Amino acid sequence: MFTGIVTDVGRVRAVQSPPEGEAGDLRFVFDTAYDPATLALGASVCCAGVCLTVVETHAQGFAVDVSAETLSKTTLGDWDAGTPVNLERSLRMGDELGGHLVYGHVDALARVVDAYPEGDSWRYLFEVPQALAQYVAPKGSIALDGVSLTVNEVEGNRFGVNIIPHTRDVTTFGQREAGSLLNCEIDMLARYVARMLAAGGEDKE
Repeated sequence: MFTGIVTDVGRVRAVQSPPEGEAGDLRFVFDTAYDPATLALGASVCCAGVCLTVVETHAQGFAVDVSAETLSKTTLGDWDAGTPVNLERSLRMGDELGGHLVYGHVDALARVVDAYPEGDSWRYLFEVPQALAQYVAPKGSIALDGVSLTVNEVEGNRFGVNIIPHTRDVTTFGQREAGSLLNCEIDMLARYVARMLAAGGEDKE
């Protein structure tokens, strides 16, 4: 479990096939500012919004194995050597919950429709699949590439957020523009509320 507060922007060092006999369809090797001595094998790291398991460490970072299913449902299939990636280590008891609870389970890809300066921040307009729109609410939380953000407004299957300069500087948002795809995870609370409302309607029938 994570908070949506990015603590490092790592880079893909290499994309490899996992060693023979090991699970996974691709292995991503990352360089990061994290001390690899503190990354235990089996630890969870949120990589651009995707919860992945550390399978190996090296002097400058760590490696994860990724299945074909994850590659097809996220932006990971487009990563190659040099790709910058938002990283966050898993939440520990006693840690500050600065964003909202993020699970690292991507629901869909969000497409940037527009991005432009607005006052002292940047305005981003996103589009998500219609089936996901019911879970996106004004002033609600959403995770995009692992970043916890507050939704400003919603119109159909489009919604807007504002990104402050600090967030653009310490995440990959500074490189996102119209047409970019981001991993999107809706707020789990919104999902449960929608499910309860739907179940309530079924009970009345």
